[in-house]
Amino acid sequence: MSVNLLVRIFLTAVGALYAYLAWWCSVSPAETSQLVGFQLVGGSGRSEFLTVYGGLEAGMAAIFLLPLLKPALQHSALLNCTLIHLGLVAFRTAGFLLFTEIQPMTIKLAAGEWAILIICLLLLWKSPKSRR
Repeated sequence: MSVNLLVRIFLTAVGALYAYLAWWCSVSPAETSQLVGFQLVGGSGRSEFLTVYGGLEAGMAAIFLLPLLKPALQHSALLNCTLIHLGLVAFRTAGFLLFTEIQPMTIKLAAGEWAILIICLLLLWKSPKSRR
């Protein structure tokens, strides 16, 4: 299987995952926020959760899925996926070092973010475009 096909499959899976998370956080904010220990206080809290957990994840999904419509953007999408997950992993790791009482769902999210980052790095390394 070619590296380009692996990247395409990977970005599609990650994009679909974030599309699902955006939908889930938008339609079930009370449930999803409770799983990660986020409190929805008033309209501002609910608006913030909808924006960051729904809107931002929907935007990420679009970035990762866009190469399905425009294949020339595949390398850029992989690079974006890598940078986004590098930031998520760095800040999540800092949070684990700074805070206690981390919810089980947060640990699962961290594991997923680490896995995505590692796979991104491997695919970038193997990608023909990254060798230029």
